[in-house]
Amino acid sequence: MSRRVVRQSKFRHVFGQPVKADQMYEDIRVSKVTCDSSFCAVNPKFVAIIVESGGGGAFIVLPLAKTGRVDKNHPLVTGHTAPVLDIDWCPHNDNVIASASEDTTVMVWQIPDYVPVRNITEPVVTLEGHSKRVSIISWHPTARNVLLSAGCDNLVILWNVGTGEMLLALDDMHTDLIYNVGWNRNGSLLVTTCKDKKVRVIDPRKQQIIAERFAPHEGLRPVRAIFTREGHIFTTGFTRMSQRELGLWDPNNFEEPIALQEMDTSNGVLLPFYDADSSIVYLCGKGDSSIRYFEITDEAPYVHYLNTYSSKEPQRGMGFMPKRGLDVSKCEIARFFKLHERKCEPIVMTVPRKSDLFQDDLYPDTPGPEPALEADEWLSGKDAEPILISLRDGYVPIKNRELKVVKKNILDSKPPPGPRRSHSTCDSDYFSQPALEEVLEEIRALKETVQAQEKRISDLENKLCQFTNGTD
Repeated sequence: MSRRVVRQSKFRHVFGQPVKADQMYEDIRVSKVTCDSSFCAVNPKFVAIIVESGGGGAFIVLPLAKTGRVDKNHPLVTGHTAPVLDIDWCPHNDNVIASASEDTTVMVWQIPDYVPVRNITEPVVTLEGHSKRVSIISWHPTARNVLLSAGCDNLVILWNVGTGEMLLALDDMHTDLIYNVGWNRNGSLLVTTCKDKKVRVIDPRKQQIIAERFAPHEGLRPVRAIFTREGHIFTTGFTRMSQRELGLWDPNNFEEPIALQEMDTSNGVLLPFYDADSSIVYLCGKGDSSIRYFEITDEAPYVHYLNTYSSKEPQRGMGFMPKRGLDVSKCEIARFFKLHERKCEPIVMTVPRKSDLFQDDLYPDTPGPEPALEADEWLSGKDAEPILISLRDGYVPIKNRELKVVKKNILDSKPPPGPRRSHSTCDSDYFSQPALEEVLEEIRALKETVQAQEKRISDLENKLCQFTNGTD
């Protein structure tokens, strides 16, 4: 009688490999702010990294192909008056990124496809509603322009970025500092962890707590929680003896864990990165020099250790590429962007396969860039699963789509106070519709000219760099 000793899994041999030195991003002064955020955000077009900045907060945005040494005068995204604490790319527009800061504001930025000549200082919209620093931001996975922010005022706010308005404020649910917030797959529920040692499952539209669990991990250090594809909750935390621990929970039965595993003794908070297509969770600890990865299945012990990627240098932060940004021809199933003190190092996770053909089993249809709902539809109670795309022919990023912010005019809804002034002929001519449209058209044309000139200058600078590099 033969016994199967080794569990069968197509991800059993996944291995990590850093890219060559010339494909790294060198000479970046990564932020030294004390915060448990990942400091890095990536999409199929750009990598964004929070950097050191005098007199305010800033982050740098680099096109993925612009590897090598970064020019010390490379334009930054500057606009915050205090350090930036978190950044997140919009899942439905690869040119839009949100940033949260110690200055209590959230800003949303439009990043051009070309490298700008000057710093980007004007956000598309500034969202003000928090009274203390904002340390967490996260876009809704399926609804267009819905952004979540959480601050040190124990407040979670949901915004409609398209109008700049606050949709919902969850203000009486957390009694202490919020550690992290995560959406479920269709964006109908939130999971939050808090300094009061509770993990909460929240329905944001009903503004009520669906389920909660006190102290899933007994230690006092921060806990992290994410939703899995099946609706379970995966947590990382610490035991009473300061050992790091991971857990898997069913929110319908929060009393007993599905799985609870001790890992090692270390101070770094484990940041979980979850790939719903393969059900693999990658754990990266700040200050660690390794990435551990586990497969979550429906057979005991439910959370299966796969392997560990180890290196010599500790990580300051980590970016995680969405599935549509991976190279399917090389069987790449994840790509991390590891932050060092002065550089960013991409790490590629690969499943070894002999065939060069597209591997259907590794790449099921994955969420694409199209939103399934509008913000108003989601707010009214509708839910929708992400719109999926096939990666069979690879993914080509969509060209720059402008984020339009339409602010409602409060003057439309109420008459102006005070006596009504009669308009002179001069006033009526000045505010006449054709004249106004003419001015707007002229401004639009000037903007286009400036953008074209900036692109031309950028191209010329790149050519000059190549020419000087060739003559050295």
